[in-house]
Amino acid sequence: MVFFRVLGARAEPIAPGAIHVIDGDTIAVGPERYRLVGFDTPEAGPRARCPAERALAAQATQRLRRLVAAGGLDLAEVDCRCRPGTAGTPRCNHGRRCGRLTAAGRDVGELLIAEGLAQPYLYDPAHPAPPADWCGR
Repeated sequence: MVFFRVLGARAEPIAPGAIHVIDGDTIAVGPERYRLVGFDTPEAGPRARCPAERALAAQATQRLRRLVAAGGLDLAEVDCRCRPGTAGTPRCNHGRRCGRLTAAGRDVGELLIAEGLAQPYLYDPAHPAPPADWCGR
């Protein structure tokens, strides 16, 4: 496996087997969890607000798994834009790091957005956005 942790720099190749997909916008690489930035996918399990959201969450997760399995992956760690002094703690992104994952040169978030499985999301700690309404679609 080739993986280098970088902040705000270029992405580095990573083998598909090194990534475990948690859900549509969260992956794990070894013990580290990464919230993939720039997009948001529906919530699964008890956090889903309706059956339609839960079903769409499952579709987003499966699509991300297929993208990862196809290979050609690059992962770059990026700044989480959390409140000062909270990086790396549960108060910052639930303790997850932040990253950008590309598959065959395309950002996975852009792919999921284009397929209707995600929405654009740029976190601003000063002005948090309300959760997307996946139930009213």
